[in-house]
Amino acid sequence: MTLSFRINRPALAYSMTTLGAGMMNHIFNFYYVKLFLNRYKISEGSFHQAQVVFMIWNAINDPLFGYIQDNSKSDFCSIRRRSILFGAPFYALAFLIPWFPWKDYTEGEWLSGIHLVVALCVFDGMLTFVLLAQCALFAEISTKHESRLQLIKYNQVASLLGSSSILFCGLISDNMENITRFQTFTLCVAVLSTVCMCLYRFVWSDPV
Repeated sequence: MTLSFRINRPALAYSMTTLGAGMMNHIFNFYYVKLFLNRYKISEGSFHQAQVVFMIWNAINDPLFGYIQDNSKSDFCSIRRRSILFGAPFYALAFLIPWFPWKDYTEGEWLSGIHLVVALCVFDGMLTFVLLAQCALFAEISTKHESRLQLIKYNQVASLLGSSSILFCGLISDNMENITRFQTFTLCVAVLSTVCMCLYRFVWSDPV
């Protein structure tokens, strides 16, 4: 008996965005607090102020980017796959912002608070821009129930693989104790994530 397996190209392309985003999101959310509190020595007040600014921005940017993508006449925003393609490099650059200090911070220095605000807001903005486009693609890829089930399966596998980035990051950087290795690993993750999110251009046979 011969077993055949046919790759669902749109589902694979869709799941590659999940993989790339997952690798960055898990590392960002897991390590940014430790980095700013333990290494950059941000003051408690500045840390909480940054979180308040971030929560306000997070409440604004979701409907803002959703409105822009739904109503913009620019192909960059209105065509979902182009939003992912052109947004992916900026998403990866935003992921790198926190890991490289702007100077050698002293304890409680105000600049580390500004750094945290910029890191949180820019990263969340690019995450929203790219993943909103991906969510809209789910409805546009296919109307068939079977195809959507297959898409979910591909996406779940990609999500699981993306979460493993924390494990490898911890092993390679000794849980961020070796900051040089940590920075090198995040650079590699940023490049790999960008490649994953742009892969649909080659995997998906339909024109962009």
